[in-house]
Amino acid sequence: GAGGIPGFVLGPCCNAGTWPKVGVVRGSLTVVLVPHPTGVCVAGYGSSDRNEILQLLPPPTLQAKETQGLCPERDFKVECGGFSSRPVYSLKHVPDTSLLVTSGPPDSSLHVWQVSGEDSDVIKPVSAIPAENSTGQAWAKIATISTKAPWVLHGSRIDNVRVTEVESQKNVYVAASRSSEELSGMAFLDCNTLLLCCTRGQLGLADVRHPQSPVEAAAVPSAPRGERWCAGVGHGPPGSDLSSQPVACLSSGGHLVLADVRKISEPLASATCRVPSPGCGAEFLCVSWAPALEGCLAVSGTCCWAETFLFWKLF
Repeated sequence: GAGGIPGFVLGPCCNAGTWPKVGVVRGSLTVVLVPHPTGVCVAGYGSSDRNEILQLLPPPTLQAKETQGLCPERDFKVECGGFSSRPVYSLKHVPDTSLLVTSGPPDSSLHVWQVSGEDSDVIKPVSAIPAENSTGQAWAKIATISTKAPWVLHGSRIDNVRVTEVESQKNVYVAASRSSEELSGMAFLDCNTLLLCCTRGQLGLADVRHPQSPVEAAAVPSAPRGERWCAGVGHGPPGSDLSSQPVACLSSGGHLVLADVRKISEPLASATCRVPSPGCGAEFLCVSWAPALEGCLAVSGTCCWAETFLFWKLF
């Protein structure tokens, strides 16, 4: 996603093996990439109480495995949609289900949506997952997984992180921490291990099997102060050790650090990236690994409106 002008947020809703070949998005979008052939989900995050959530089917030219010539069908087609009464700042698909989870101001609660089947064109609200003492808190960052059951990892600060079963709303894990550091993102490394990224550049690991263990966050080496940080996790082959999953940490000033999740204090590499308008719209800063392009990163949300994606070849 990217901030600035009220508009839309994109997000995957299907298992796309590669990223779209077009990397330009106009307006403010929350995006979720979903595996083929479902398509892409987009959601608005303007000030309106009718923010659209749409599922779009990519044109054939974007679904082709090989480069094609001119294609008459170049537009995304709306398959189904719905409306959210609040802005959608984060949008995640729950793997192996037809559920979406969204978050956004004015608090850190979550909303669960059902993407309808072929007999309906409606994305309908299913339930809300409240957050304890969420009034006045920042919007929740979220991650999803379905290894054991449909779970959502969510929270706005380290001390309110939890893992909730989407359908029963039962808390599977509640973080033990006294830190009130604000979070910029989070991820499941596997069904038991969580990675948390703080806005000031700290990374923390948590294990859902040991909820009593306090979550300790270690600073990214040489992290400049006063900049906002985000992180993206690369995934190794199925069954690979966590140490094979590199973490890319990016600051709003363009500082990029690669780290091993088990040795955060020892960076694997570092570089300075040229990002447009550093600090502008940094709340939506995002770095992610290309699923089918080895050693490549994509950066978005670096300017006041989501105009471009930057791609970096690392190795």
